[in-house]
Amino acid sequence: MRKLAIAALVAASAVVLAGCSTPSAPAEDETGDIRVWLVGTDTPDEARAYLKTTFEKENPGSTLTIEEQQWTGLVDLLTTSLSSSDSPDVVEVGNTQAAAFTSAGAFLDISDQYDALGGDDLLPGFVEAGTYDGKFFAAPYYSGARIVFYNTKQYADAGVSVPTTLDEYVTNAGKLADALPGVSGVWYPGQDWYNALPFIWENGGEVAVQKDGKWDAQFSSANSLKGLKQVQQLMESSTAPKDGDETDLWVPFREQKAATISAPSWAYWSIVADEDQKPTALTDTLGSFALPGKDGGAAQVFAGGSNIAISAKSAHPSLSKKALAIIESPDYQTILAGAGLVPSLTSLGDKVAAATPDLAKIIASAAANAKLTPASPKWADVEASRVLQDFFVQLAQGGDAASLAKDLDTKIEDILNG
Repeated sequence: MRKLAIAALVAASAVVLAGCSTPSAPAEDETGDIRVWLVGTDTPDEARAYLKTTFEKENPGSTLTIEEQQWTGLVDLLTTSLSSSDSPDVVEVGNTQAAAFTSAGAFLDISDQYDALGGDDLLPGFVEAGTYDGKFFAAPYYSGARIVFYNTKQYADAGVSVPTTLDEYVTNAGKLADALPGVSGVWYPGQDWYNALPFIWENGGEVAVQKDGKWDAQFSSANSLKGLKQVQQLMESSTAPKDGDETDLWVPFREQKAATISAPSWAYWSIVADEDQKPTALTDTLGSFALPGKDGGAAQVFAGGSNIAISAKSAHPSLSKKALAIIESPDYQTILAGAGLVPSLTSLGDKVAAATPDLAKIIASAAANAKLTPASPKWADVEASRVLQDFFVQLAQGGDAASLAKDLDTKIEDILNG
């Protein structure tokens, strides 16, 4: 996301979205053209085609257009677009960003659709992320915990085994880098804060906690610093750009410039096939495991994924609800599962595509231990401000973890408590 002054972003959120706080659904014709915003390339082409074809078949005379957006700058784009006279109708939003918009009234209240969309079968953590003040605004779209992919041949060549603890995972990264010149033991670009969270959580730290009605950021706590020093050690043995991000991190892995990556489970399909769907060199040398915890077992990892909602400014709320019903249907969600995404309906969890039963178990193990970021409506402002990315870039460049973390805590608290 583009870096903005924190005050400007907060002001924009307050002013631009305030007009959506008490929406009244506009009148709509029996037919209409609705726009669906999907973010990134995670939604497979098969699902996109199914949504458009099914919607237009079930609603003769109406059309559905899918417009792909990017994760970078999404909060700012939605803040502006959802309040405009040309608002998209149905929008995907990151699960950690949802609270910023549900709390501002930017999404249509779909509480009356909860049972029809899946009810108690919906992913509970994502239902919570899409609920505000007892009302349901954003349905779960898909989930996917991060798992570790590794090159079995490179591990064998370096004499390294699959780690059973977090310490071994970090130590292995250095051993792999030493044994394989020019190769990252673990590919770790500087901006990647998602993969840092497990190290904080496993060492007993937190991102931020509430105390007496105020948010208290915890990056500078003793336990969090233990995890951050492990992250910095990983960064030191990585050849990834110190100011790079986690976008398309499977590319250097496919090119065997990295022996290990930690990525969302659905990255499997981008590893075994290139952009032209041709099998890659890793097809026969690919292994995977759940990131190990501090004392063994599966670590607590970040629960990636999205919610999906209807704009409060949609000119076609009834048609948008019909599109949302298709998106949450078992048929559509099964297509997502077939692409390696964890579907919004828990009953379809066994449909998640995997090359082997072992990989399916690894995905389930990681998802069972997944956590979310602080449940604050202002957390999206933290992400949009890029203070996290800036902090981890400085950490990758060799900065002092303790002093940097203390400064980061102050910045996060100013945003969350502002």
